[in-house]
Amino acid sequence: MKTKIILFSISMVFFFGCNNNDKDQVKETSAVNSHTNNKPENLNISILLDLSDRIDPTKNSNLSMEYYKRDLGYIQSISKTFEKHLSSKPIRQDDDQIQIYFEPEPLNSEINNLAKHLKLSFTKDNTSKASIAKISSNYILTSNTIYKLAISDKRYLGSDIWSFFKNKVNDYCIKPNHRNVLFVLTDGYMFHEDSKFLQGTKSSYITSALVKSLKLTTSGYKQVIQQNGYGFIPANSNLDNLEVVVLGINPARGNPFEEDVIKEYWINWFTAMNVKKFYLKSADLPSDLEPVIQKIILGK
Repeated sequence: MKTKIILFSISMVFFFGCNNNDKDQVKETSAVNSHTNNKPENLNISILLDLSDRIDPTKNSNLSMEYYKRDLGYIQSISKTFEKHLSSKPIRQDDDQIQIYFEPEPLNSEINNLAKHLKLSFTKDNTSKASIAKISSNYILTSNTIYKLAISDKRYLGSDIWSFFKNKVNDYCIKPNHRNVLFVLTDGYMFHEDSKFLQGTKSSYITSALVKSLKLTTSGYKQVIQQNGYGFIPANSNLDNLEVVVLGINPARGNPFEEDVIKEYWINWFTAMNVKKFYLKSADLPSDLEPVIQKIILGK
């Protein structure tokens, strides 16, 4: 995931990237930004973790910072910003949640038990300044243990993101009268044996092999996609009350347009599912993405 800056708008769609490269995108479907409301928002933050072998420091090593450590840095930024959001509100107004999900759930029951401790709900009846102050430290410690267990187990089941959006995202990640934000920590590739299928020219997955087979390896990739109707099969159509942030996009080497193709698939998928706002971010260093994550959550 590499970052560059460009700004252009088509109707109400905005894309952000760098140096004429639309690598980081955001779509907004309303000119009225809810962050401008006087009353602090009620946040419902969800984090979907891709614990596939992409986090294996042996198979997918990175000398500057291992990818699992980047994930942990993103989680730290998310939890710290959520903590900051709660601290800025009067406790009497609290009705906020933060939680972590997997799809499928890991075989290690200890990981699942740890995840339960990361499903936190704050209301005026159970919130104190002390409980707010523990959020990020709890998330940092527990998520670190989860990743260490997943890596030591080496039982990578993959991540069925497509099925999560089809079967669970409405129930798990969308609450009425809340600003619902789902963070998806993944390398951008979507694949799982249990939900691998085709529907015409569309698929429920994208892999580097698929990109090559469809000849999406030149600067004309977007035209090829449009002409042939390539892309993800929509998994849902009722996500207008959800914002999605994809963190960690990490294309395979060898195709200079691989990352662009991956992001085009995600852009078209979210648009087809009526996601009102989405962001696609590369696997940059957590210190670089921290202010971006803060701005997304806090709107400033």
